[in-house]
Amino acid sequence: MDTEYLSELCFPQLGNLSCKKPSSGSSEGVLFNVLPPIVYVLTVLLNLVVIISISHFRQLHTPTNFLLLSLAVADLLVGLLLIQGCFFGISSCWVLGDILCILYSIMTFIVTAASIGNMVLISADRYVAICDPLHYHIKVTVKRIRIAVCLCWLLSLFYCCMIFRDQLVQPGKYNSCYGECVVPIQYDVGLFDLIVTFILPLSIIITLYTRVFVVAVSQARAERSRVKCVKVQHSVRLRAKKSELKAARALGILILFFLVCFCPYYIASIVTDSKFMTPLNVSVLYLYSFNSCVNPLIYALFYPWFRRAVRQIVNLQILQPGSCEASVL
Repeated sequence: MDTEYLSELCFPQLGNLSCKKPSSGSSEGVLFNVLPPIVYVLTVLLNLVVIISISHFRQLHTPTNFLLLSLAVADLLVGLLLIQGCFFGISSCWVLGDILCILYSIMTFIVTAASIGNMVLISADRYVAICDPLHYHIKVTVKRIRIAVCLCWLLSLFYCCMIFRDQLVQPGKYNSCYGECVVPIQYDVGLFDLIVTFILPLSIIITLYTRVFVVAVSQARAERSRVKCVKVQHSVRLRAKKSELKAARALGILILFFLVCFCPYYIASIVTDSKFMTPLNVSVLYLYSFNSCVNPLIYALFYPWFRRAVRQIVNLQILQPGSCEASVL
């Protein structure tokens, strides 16, 4: 067999049973060679800062922040699994075997499902905080949020195992050659997944945030109309309302950017063959991944506590005894 031909194979010793190496000059190769190092490092570092900040400082142990913590964990896994894993599996041959191929696919789906579930929980949290503020601290507690987050991840794990149950029984059954990692989803299963992980959550998020937006606008107008006659004893309550509205605005931007990044990803999965990494598939995959990098930047723009926590982390003040009790609000 031609030596030049063998050099193009992932496993030359297997001859025609081996897949060919991807072309390094393709548009996909350029994207996966230039973008991953930057996006990967930023995604991992920024989300680590969020995780350390909320986990370390007791003042940040609030229901909303625990939801942000869960989302940061999902974003961190995107940086570790999706970006780095796709770079390894597409810009070179898959050499980790069929079992790790299906496990990698399941992990990416779990992270995606958990991210969407966290967004639904964040929308519900803001809905109760804005639309029913008097009962918010009764209905939404740290304990209940922790249970909801755990259920979100467990249901994501169970759901993804059900989606890939056939591939788990027989890993690698859809690979056409050695050095390939292909985990296709049947049409009916893909349609069900589209409804469960995209259409239904999207409908819930839009419905809740539409209601939040209407109530927030009405509260802002009512506050402006009586701002001149506000008494001193009501100032604390007004500051609390402003804080809730500001949090709703920040999380609204977070969810909006989430939808902008996720919609092309799901649309491309419908109109294209996900088995082949076309330039379109590569682009929407990176747009989806980029969302995990931007989320901490949104926190930095809208949350002063995040910037204060970053300063203490960078200055290594969190290593001092009792630093968890430090004020960052």
